[in-house]
Amino acid sequence: MGTVSHVLRSISSKNFFLIGSRRCLNYSAIQYDGTADPAPLFFNDEVQSLLRLLTRVDYNKVFRKRKLGKNQLSDPEYKFMTDAELKESLKEAQKKADELLQIPPVVKIDFGKQRILSKDPALNGISTSRLVFTDITFGVKDANRLIVVREPDGTLQEAEWQLKKRMNQLYFPTPGRLLKPPRMFEDNYLESLLDRQEYEFILDRACAQFDPHEEEYQRIASITYQHLNEKNSFDKLRSTRHFGSLVFFLVWNKNVDNLLLDLIETSNIFEADKLVTLYSQINSVQVDGDSDLNRVENFIKTYANKKGALELALQSYKEIVKKQKEVEQGINIAHGIPTS
Repeated sequence: MGTVSHVLRSISSKNFFLIGSRRCLNYSAIQYDGTADPAPLFFNDEVQSLLRLLTRVDYNKVFRKRKLGKNQLSDPEYKFMTDAELKESLKEAQKKADELLQIPPVVKIDFGKQRILSKDPALNGISTSRLVFTDITFGVKDANRLIVVREPDGTLQEAEWQLKKRMNQLYFPTPGRLLKPPRMFEDNYLESLLDRQEYEFILDRACAQFDPHEEEYQRIASITYQHLNEKNSFDKLRSTRHFGSLVFFLVWNKNVDNLLLDLIETSNIFEADKLVTLYSQINSVQVDGDSDLNRVENFIKTYANKKGALELALQSYKEIVKKQKEVEQGINIAHGIPTS
């Protein structure tokens, strides 16, 4: 009897494991597939400036050593420099940081259109397979490369986007891109990566494998953004090239409450005000105020979804600022410094 019950428990636990391993992601893809095109707003100079500011560049994080599985870590190099050489090195570091923090483009999904070039009924039935013809001229951009397909019924038409992408990768491989997408983007593997908060790894790999206008890229990116936003793990992407895309996604979908709360709780009211400015510009709303704090307060009253939590955080911030001023005044009085 003991043996039978042990077997039953084993079978039960195995079944439970199998069921558990088939869980699906709890997020639906939110893609830029509507009538509105985000590209004009995203590429606006002022929007780009705000996104860069909210990224909060930290050179220690930008230039950190990363284990990419390709190169071994090298020993640090120390140099003696004059002031002029130091300034020049800092300029080069800033330029390199700008390149590393280049935000992936935010564009509308392009499903592509297949233009029919000719119909030749006389060729109908000659072949049972599609014949693909690729222009392999060197130096032509992938998007402009001529790739056509002769269908079994004799129709000659431009290749659909996925076929065009596959042929480009076959003849002119893009570094880091595979002919077949890696299994890490399948729901069960993606969920495991999200649970480990490997957000930057997921987005870096998605950028290498897909183009920004592809449906699959936007599915992966949107699910990653939603998971990060729900976990309030904004520091995982801050000072990376993906933070700007994350902020734009949240603002575009009017879901900035968690990020705004994070900025208020960390006393970054200046950045909170810039987030409100970005929200106003992208969603064409007006938020008035004579100071950073006042504009944030008015935004919470008018447009926030989590008014209670945000108002409490803002009240706590005001009390902290008040206590800091009292301490500062006390120190000044103790040192005989007049206070205003």
